[in-house]
Amino acid sequence: MAVTSETSASRKRRCSETLRRRILTMALEPGAHLDEGRLAEEFGLSRPPLREILRELAGEGYVALAPHRGAQVAPMTHRTLNSFFRAAPMIYAATARLAAEAATEAQIMRLKDTQLLFRAAIRAGDAAERALLNERFHAIIGEMAHNDYLAPSLRRLLIDHTRIGMTFYDPRQRRLAASRAEAADQHDRFIDLIEAGDTDGAEALARAHWELSRLEMERFIAPAPVEMPLDRARREGA
Repeated sequence: MAVTSETSASRKRRCSETLRRRILTMALEPGAHLDEGRLAEEFGLSRPPLREILRELAGEGYVALAPHRGAQVAPMTHRTLNSFFRAAPMIYAATARLAAEAATEAQIMRLKDTQLLFRAAIRAGDAAERALLNERFHAIIGEMAHNDYLAPSLRRLLIDHTRIGMTFYDPRQRRLAASRAEAADQHDRFIDLIEAGDTDGAEALARAHWELSRLEMERFIAPAPVEMPLDRARREGA
């Protein structure tokens, strides 16, 4: 019997896909340094193809490269999060509008298939798979938009949106479970509006969809400050 071995191209693809998944699901935390030697050994790659993969991931926004310091998972700083919350509604809305204008039948079928898997992940309580499928759903909408300027911004946005969601999502919390059920219903409406070519409806839904998750993310990232007795006294005029 012939023994087959994994090709160099398939090892590179597996490495790239695995690193994306680990970053999106927070298995690799923001700011974590990537050990090239360990990764090369894990995936059976030499340094040149591994560095090619890291450059590709850096171009997509998954990692940051610094001279003489190697690669690290893209950090989430106060500045980047501020930019995230400011840009998200505009980018999501513009992308959804263009998707309703230009989506192909094949893309709509991929969106429907992804939605079926997304609902299955919610039912199974699989937080990581839910997050990855949500990212895929919105990435497909980005592909539908066929816009070379929006695509990189959406891709970068989805990286942090997915990572933020992974930090607070707990399927056992009833409040969050209800929110996720509504989000899944909105996904179905995205499909209907895009399939109908309803640009105004798709844009409005994108803004509503963003608002659904925005408050939960903001509460987690910047919880309300604890009021100290001195603060209360000042407010009451003591």
